[in-house]
Amino acid sequence: MATAVKSDKAVKDPLFIWEGKDRSGKLIRGEMRAGGKASVNATLRRQGITVVNVKEQKFSSGKKVKDKDITIFTRQLATMMKAGVPLLQAFDISAKGNSNPSMSKLLQDIRVDVETGSSLSAAFRKHPLHFDALFCNLVAAGEQAGILEDLLDRLAIYKEKTLALKSKIKSAMFYPVAVIIVAVVIVSIIMVFVIPAFKDVFTSFGADLPAPTLIVMGISDFMRSYWYILFGAIGGIIYFFIQAWRRSPEIQKSIDRGLLKVPVFGEIIRKATIARWTRTLGTMFAAGVPLVEALDSVGGASGNAVYTEATKRIQSQVSTGTSLTVAMQEAGVFPPLVTQLVSIGEESGSLEHMLSKVADFFEAEVDDAVAAMSSLIEPILIVFLGVIIGGIVIAMYLPIFKMGQVV
Repeated sequence: MATAVKSDKAVKDPLFIWEGKDRSGKLIRGEMRAGGKASVNATLRRQGITVVNVKEQKFSSGKKVKDKDITIFTRQLATMMKAGVPLLQAFDISAKGNSNPSMSKLLQDIRVDVETGSSLSAAFRKHPLHFDALFCNLVAAGEQAGILEDLLDRLAIYKEKTLALKSKIKSAMFYPVAVIIVAVVIVSIIMVFVIPAFKDVFTSFGADLPAPTLIVMGISDFMRSYWYILFGAIGGIIYFFIQAWRRSPEIQKSIDRGLLKVPVFGEIIRKATIARWTRTLGTMFAAGVPLVEALDSVGGASGNAVYTEATKRIQSQVSTGTSLTVAMQEAGVFPPLVTQLVSIGEESGSLEHMLSKVADFFEAEVDDAVAAMSSLIEPILIVFLGVIIGGIVIAMYLPIFKMGQVV
């Protein structure tokens, strides 16, 4: 197949599928990114190809590329390369078999880069939103050492375990958040539609109302009159909070530090963070990446600003000759169990194996903690809802009970 020249603006240019005949009259096909069909025709003519057909490859918009898509692709690529499938063909199979059009387009972009002479790691680095430094560094290490298949397999395992850990944390958060949202909706409906009906009835009595009833009716009046201010303020606070968290490292660090101190849930976050930290470092070290260089990717992969900052201090100490164990102990964010096992790994020369064991242990701890929290949080939420909704109902029925006593 003739090689198509890629435009410098490949990220913006559309992808064209072309058919043509070479100088011997053989029918050939290919793909090319260009500003338009005229550019494709001109490029192919310069290569001595007689153009038969050129059409733009259409991709439907819709789904975003998610971590799950990248994880599945990594496993597919590792499996196919171990089976001896050529790299370009492996990309074709993954792109055509993917149900997410955005992911298919991403894979086709990478395939074109590789086909035109780029290394696989360099092609991945052009898409930093989907392939982070850790991913690209491991692929580059595999290419340099000639063990790309093995490192892709390690990378697939790492991505799968990391994705599973994130799913566990999300599942732990989903139930309480869903219940709280439902509670807010129910209380809002009661305040806006039900309480005013009671208020009309009570006003016709002309009698003094109990204090709880007056409080509930006052809240109802406020919500009906100023609902746009209330919801606007809540939305504004949430927006400001998210933007401040994204843009200010100090605020992000304060929030992450606060999350680690939250009862029950904070311990789950800590264990999940340690699991990601040790899993990432173990994967990088096993791939032959030097320890100091590996620590560059570890901090960001931990997902917590406190551990990111601690990793920078550890990296600084390790680069000056301090052992990893001592640096981790002085960081003050790792429990003794972790530092002791890392010490054993350093002394025995099996650091990557020991880090993997630590990650396995803390992932199991997260499993147990999530199960325990789920069983604990359910009765707490039931009591919470009962107090809120039950309190409103009692407050509105107090005048009726008072009238019954008078009668």
